[in-house]
Amino acid sequence: MKKLVGRIGVVCIVLLVGGVFTIAAATEQGQYPNLSDKKELVLKRGFSKEALQCIECHAKKMPGTVAAWKESTMSHAGISCYDCHSVDKSSPMASQCEGLKGTDTYISPMVSSKTCSRCHPQEVEQFLKSGHAKLSSSAVCDPKRGGLQKLIYQHEGCGFMDNAKLDLSTGKTPTGQPAYRRASRTSGCQMCHGTQVELGPDHKPINETWPGGVGTRYPDGSIGTCTVCHTRHKFSIADARKPEACAACHLGPDHPDIEIYYESKHGQQYLAHGDSWKYDSAPDTWEPGDYTAPTCATCHMSGIGELSTTHNINDRLKWDLMHKTSVIRSGERGNGEKGDKLMQKVCVNCHGKTHTTAQRATLDNAVALYNKQWAGAVKMKEELAGKNLLKKGDPWRDGFQELMYYLWHHTGRRARQGAAMNAPDYAHWHGFFQMQQVYKDLQNIHDYRIKNNKIEELSTVMSSAPY
Repeated sequence: MKKLVGRIGVVCIVLLVGGVFTIAAATEQGQYPNLSDKKELVLKRGFSKEALQCIECHAKKMPGTVAAWKESTMSHAGISCYDCHSVDKSSPMASQCEGLKGTDTYISPMVSSKTCSRCHPQEVEQFLKSGHAKLSSSAVCDPKRGGLQKLIYQHEGCGFMDNAKLDLSTGKTPTGQPAYRRASRTSGCQMCHGTQVELGPDHKPINETWPGGVGTRYPDGSIGTCTVCHTRHKFSIADARKPEACAACHLGPDHPDIEIYYESKHGQQYLAHGDSWKYDSAPDTWEPGDYTAPTCATCHMSGIGELSTTHNINDRLKWDLMHKTSVIRSGERGNGEKGDKLMQKVCVNCHGKTHTTAQRATLDNAVALYNKQWAGAVKMKEELAGKNLLKKGDPWRDGFQELMYYLWHHTGRRARQGAAMNAPDYAHWHGFFQMQQVYKDLQNIHDYRIKNNKIEELSTVMSSAPY
């Protein structure tokens, strides 16, 4: 915080109570005091000399960036490029652009949630407990979860074509490999999940590890990129409340959440009337009346009724609808029993108890139906493995293992998430209908191998994934 006050040159807070307590100190104790009747707020407009130099230079060289910033609440509050991008010389991310050479000012193009926490400590604390933080990037850069990394580099990155020797023990970009080996990660996985930022000798990112998604891990140990949702450099709360903010990642054959939303009655209302809704109300005041149907943010994050705003997107969820077996959330993935109650408190703002109870029962039943088929597939796979009837090494060359992946990762997710968010076509035709087809194909492959005690010579699976 040492550079924030003075460089922003905006707010001076004096607490007139028995002692002086800073917001940062209160945050460390897990408390967020109401200072509305205990402070004197002094606003001082204007920017420091260093900030003005940044603004003037970037206005010439990057006018689009400055134009967006000028429309933001940040600029109106006197927060400049310098306040968010300046770092200590000792920071592993410290560097100097051309205009700073020979000065004592160091900056970084990379801004993590740690920087945002200077002014938004509660929001960042909540975010860091959510599935958008460390859990998000773990699939891409956690050495303990090597399955996706092997998919990225060995299979999608064509390591199998080159007989590549890959070291996946670090979670970082494998060394000694051609640049195209990482193209699948940098253009795809990393842009939503995030990855570990790697630096060159000049303290700037290498191997295209930045920019990245919401769970990006930075060299200073911080995690998270708030601008994935609050797009830089306007940082609009209105933009973050619209479903399109979520749609950059929550779409496609494996989790078509934006498509599901648009099909639902909520999405129909948004498409028909959303242009007239009010999106810029202050946090905890954005309520029905500003809108006539919820967006993603309304249900999962925003203050509504007796609920306060949260940046922990796990808080209001009951089921884990992403992994191979759906279970009630617990541990680092949330508290599913509590989450169910909180989500129902969202629903009652627009729906009666009968409607809400029926919808929650529909989801529970859909989860049970999915789990039944997945358990059956697991049983078949275990039997095949016990008789040495699964192909070794590359599961993508084995028709049974490939189909089993689609049963979970594509059709099974669509069925569960379609049921959760009221999209009948995704729950049925893209979901359970295709699940029963895939399951029967799994049965046929299983039965053939058991009967003939051998693996079919040529896979009968069409490798385009059911959609």
